[in-house]
Amino acid sequence: MEVVATSLIAVLGTLLGSSLTYLFQRRTALRTEQFTRSERLRQERIDAYSSYTGALANFRQGQMDYWFAKYAGRLTEGESLHEVQREAQRLRAAALEAMFRAELLTPSAALDTLGRQALKAIDGIREAHSRDELEPARDASRSAIYEFIAASRRHIPGLIDPQ
Repeated sequence: MEVVATSLIAVLGTLLGSSLTYLFQRRTALRTEQFTRSERLRQERIDAYSSYTGALANFRQGQMDYWFAKYAGRLTEGESLHEVQREAQRLRAAALEAMFRAELLTPSAALDTLGRQALKAIDGIREAHSRDELEPARDASRSAIYEFIAASRRHIPGLIDPQ
C-alpha cells in the first residue's frame, strides 16, 4: 500500500509540475508576443510619422521652388515653369501617400487633423501672390509641420516628450 501511495504522489507531483510549467511558459510566450507586437507598432509609427514629416518638408520646398520660379523668375537653365509645377505636384502626391500611412497607424483623430492642416498650410504657399503674402504662408507651413511632429511624439511609447 505504501508503494502505491508513493507512486500516486509521484505521478500527481509530475502532473502538477508539468501543468505549472505549461502555464508559466504560455504566459511568458503571450507576454513576448504582446511586447513584439507593440514594439513593431511603435517602430512603424516612428517610420510613418517621420516619413510624413519628411514628405511635408519636401513638398514645402517644392512649393517654394514653384513660387519663386513663377513670381521671381528663378528657373535653372533648361528648366520650365511647367516642370517645376509638375515636381511640386509629385511631391504633394508623395506627401498624401505618407499622410495616409500615418493616419492608418495613429489612434488619434487630433493627430490626423494636425497632419491635414500641415498639408493645407503648405498648399497656402502656392496661393500667395506677393512676398508680403508669402512670408506668413511660409511661417504657417513651418509651424504646422513642427506642431505635427511634436504632437506625434505623444503617440509613440517610450519617446521622451520635451514638454
